[in-house]
Amino acid sequence: MAVPLSPTHHAVPHFDLSALLKAKMSRPDSPNSNSDKTARSSFSSVRENDDGLAQTFTRSKISSYTQGTEEVFDESPSPSVEIAQPSFQAPLTQPHSRLHGFWFPADNFRGWKQIPIKGKAASRSCEDLHKLSMTWSSPAPAAPVQKVSHPTYQTGTSPLERLPSEVLGAIIDLLVIEIPPNGLTPRNADLMALLLTSRSIHAATLNTLYRHITIPHSRIFRKFLATITEYPALASIVRRLDFSHFNPSTIFSTQSERAQTRNLTTETLYKCLELTPYLQEFLAQEYIDEDLGPEVIKKLFFDMPRLRAVDFCGCSSPYFKNAFTSLVQSSPWPDSLTLTRVSFHKCLNLPGSVFEAILPRLEKATHLDLAGTRVTDKALQSLPETARLTHLNLAKCRELSSEVVVKFVTTHPAIIQTITVLSLATNASSHLLLGKSDVDAILPRLPTTLRSLSLKGSRMDPSQIPLLTPLVQHLEELAIGRGLDLRDIHQLLYQEGQWIPHSLRYLDVSDLDTIIGSASALLNPGSAPLHVIELEERAYERAATKKNLERVGWTPKEFGSRYWLVRMNSDGTTIDNGARWWKLGAESWGMRKIPVAEADVGGMYGTFMFGRRL
Repeated sequence: MAVPLSPTHHAVPHFDLSALLKAKMSRPDSPNSNSDKTARSSFSSVRENDDGLAQTFTRSKISSYTQGTEEVFDESPSPSVEIAQPSFQAPLTQPHSRLHGFWFPADNFRGWKQIPIKGKAASRSCEDLHKLSMTWSSPAPAAPVQKVSHPTYQTGTSPLERLPSEVLGAIIDLLVIEIPPNGLTPRNADLMALLLTSRSIHAATLNTLYRHITIPHSRIFRKFLATITEYPALASIVRRLDFSHFNPSTIFSTQSERAQTRNLTTETLYKCLELTPYLQEFLAQEYIDEDLGPEVIKKLFFDMPRLRAVDFCGCSSPYFKNAFTSLVQSSPWPDSLTLTRVSFHKCLNLPGSVFEAILPRLEKATHLDLAGTRVTDKALQSLPETARLTHLNLAKCRELSSEVVVKFVTTHPAIIQTITVLSLATNASSHLLLGKSDVDAILPRLPTTLRSLSLKGSRMDPSQIPLLTPLVQHLEELAIGRGLDLRDIHQLLYQEGQWIPHSLRYLDVSDLDTIIGSASALLNPGSAPLHVIELEERAYERAATKKNLERVGWTPKEFGSRYWLVRMNSDGTTIDNGARWWKLGAESWGMRKIPVAEADVGGMYGTFMFGRRL
């Protein structure tokens, strides 16, 4: 961990600002780079690849060190420039004569070259002479190379150091490696080098290093806690604690070994929260749910007034459940909470009473992910009217009734004018949330702010195509329910012999029992800007084996339990990288989980977003 600069001054070298920016821009992020070599992620996690193709991910359950290594020294012979060797050619005027077949240079000629006298061929030979440095006279002496002397600056006076702190901080932010590398490899070496440059750059770099703390394993957490304990001023910089990449097996192979070290426990985590009063985002996941004790939960909800986002993705251990239950039963709750972005994604065993205590106090909520939880009708209806939800995920909430969901989505002031991402998906094989009449009631009332809508698992009918047609003018993601076929989907985009202008980039037809071949209208160039089509596994397997799929500009992609067809450019890359403000850092399409912090997709969050079924 970096510590504050010592009183000793350091000499300030010359910095070329444009070179620094070019160095960042020249990093291997381009679509032409080798993504397998440049992608860096934590173990047991997933991240998006920057190789120019949508829906492309990297798993890191296997260390990158097991891949083929590159030789440090390349001893293979370097390719040499092949120079055509001239051959004897008889003179054009007297082919049978052996005279005057060649002309001979003067005695001071510095080389030898056979030059057939045949017009243009002789000119090309002259060019060869120049390439071989065979000149008639001695070459001109080479001009002396003048060394450019860079100006020197006193400490604190270089152009880089005199930049405003906001600009300097933005430049240093470009060097951050947000995704932890494989294994125990150190990261952000560039930032560590900047710490030794000068006082002003040291201060700006510290702000970048400590603003967003990512914890990939418990040893990093122990070092971080020791550092902020010794230097409390550094703790005041921390705005995010991110455990989404945490993997307890990175260092220790058994649970008993992890328990003996006690690097990350309820006590140490509570102490960390005590030392970081300016924390704004706390991102947890299932690997640390045993460390989220009652003291930690109480601290997060009651005693951190600047906290804005919490994520408990996948936390479902009995210890985690008991911590929340005891908090609801024993502690008096404040009238309101400061939280605006809350995720209980796949917190399967939290009782409904927990949500009935939390939701009425989210007066400023904007992001709410309750997918797979036991949230009740009472809890959902209790959400304050002052909330302004842009993201809402109610996928697979079995305790909710269709009547309450329809009423909430169509009439509640917290959602009717601001909603951007809405998921009402469910698994139709085990639970039906929305019937045909429910979908009929919802579709006409959806606002134009909506960009992503999932009706997966709902009961739909071809008569609803006219209700969907206006929505595709502003929707970018649409997941279709059961009851439609491919002809209905074609009618959504192609009517009266012409393509209808639309904004769809992603279409989920995995509920449809259909086969998409290379001749399908959905794969026609006229369906653009449609970019990604999600399929059911069997339909994908049949489509992926079609040899002419790529001939029509599409390619199959799969990750985990999800399968897509992705449109390509003529050069093999995608047209749109998929980045949108409402994705908060993600670039792929069809998120299953709502992010609550703007960051690169990775870790367990990436798996829940793009690698799992509903």
